[in-house]
Amino acid sequence: MTTSFFDVSFSAPVAPCSPSVTPPELLAFFVRLLPRKQLWKLLVNPEKRFYSRLFTPVVTLWYLIFQRLGFDSTLQAVVTDARTGGADSLNRHLSKKLRSNATTAFSDARQRLPLSFLSQSLTTQATQIVKLTPQSLWRGLQVSLLDGSTIRLRPYGDIPDHFPPHGNQHPSPPYWCLMRVVVGFCAFTGAALRCRFGSLKVSEQTLACDLILEQALGACLYIGDRNFGVYRIVQVVRAVGAQALVRLNEPRVRKLLGRTPRPGQYLVHWTHSRLDQLQPGCSQDPVAGQVLVVRVRRNGFRPFLLYLFTTLPISDTYPVEELTRLYGVRWHIELNLRYLKDQMKLAQLECKSADMAQKEWLAGLLAYNLVRAAMLCAALTGALSPLALSFSASRRQCKQWFDLAGQGSQTNRRLWKRTLELILQGRLPRCRKPRPSEPRRRRRPPQPFPLLIGSRQTARDKLKHSLLKN
Repeated sequence: MTTSFFDVSFSAPVAPCSPSVTPPELLAFFVRLLPRKQLWKLLVNPEKRFYSRLFTPVVTLWYLIFQRLGFDSTLQAVVTDARTGGADSLNRHLSKKLRSNATTAFSDARQRLPLSFLSQSLTTQATQIVKLTPQSLWRGLQVSLLDGSTIRLRPYGDIPDHFPPHGNQHPSPPYWCLMRVVVGFCAFTGAALRCRFGSLKVSEQTLACDLILEQALGACLYIGDRNFGVYRIVQVVRAVGAQALVRLNEPRVRKLLGRTPRPGQYLVHWTHSRLDQLQPGCSQDPVAGQVLVVRVRRNGFRPFLLYLFTTLPISDTYPVEELTRLYGVRWHIELNLRYLKDQMKLAQLECKSADMAQKEWLAGLLAYNLVRAAMLCAALTGALSPLALSFSASRRQCKQWFDLAGQGSQTNRRLWKRTLELILQGRLPRCRKPRPSEPRRRRRPPQPFPLLIGSRQTARDKLKHSLLKN
């Protein structure tokens, strides 16, 4: 059983999007991604009441997204946009009521906004994006890609208590705090569906299990790499009535099969061992499924064996070749996380509290989903996959549309149609020739100063002592 995995699997195995949706209909859908009435219903909390302010919760949420969409993510940029009428459609005469350039009002509004409000807004937004087109499903299943990453934080406020610093090889105490995140992405639209936070003491498998239990989508297929190819993941997936497609390492496959794995398709019952972590409250019975052993060939590289486990049954509906190509779509989650960190500027968050750090990350996911929704709208008009469009180019066009969209409905429609055309032009290039291997070297360091190891205050004390000594 041999497949040319890398040659065909990085494009979504679905039919091209139907171009039957008109730009005005797509504009109405795009505006409904953050409906004001529905967002106000999410704020119904008997323990906390909101009264009339200039920065209402909906305005505050929009400007949290605005910070990530734009290239200037400072609080001063938010106040400048608000004073020039950028949010008057959300709060009437907000620009006339703001009489100061101080950022205190918006900073306090961000802290008052509940974290659950942003989390529920993300769920509402992602649900509407996935429902826009039936091409976002595979065999009637919503395909969710799972992976995790870390976000760098400065040790301000209560951040070290919630996200303690990571260790290093230096004797001095570490400086940076790390927040671990696990995100579920839609495989065919690229939209972020759910997210869970934790410190480095919490494993990605634990966060992924919490995400699956929280999402609880029965008609869903979860795809993960070898980090998620453990019994606990498939145990939780079975508990919620979903399906799993995860990669395994060779020792685990050898233990499941009881012999040296060879290319083929094998029915197994995955029984946990004494070393496996179990999910509390879930059945510990063996998980029925199949192990796929596929020999992968790629031009210019040595062939290797790919080991997959899936809870899908053996049938003509789920052929091995298509399951292998479907797992190849998992690589897009690596690109999605890179877009979040590089394009949306979420690799390092300048926050003073752990609560605000989580809000900033969720706001970045909301802004990311708006760009993905615009790419999906453009793909619907061009009859191609949204994954074939450039994310960075689409983000620039979305920001331009938001800046010019306050000129009337007719102008909005013309701008929107033009924006879709420009997004559609930004297609990813196809590399017909393999890229040459580049040496991991740099011409010169960006600055001639040595690295700062330890806290800055300790470095200040050493410098002061050295100056006094000299």
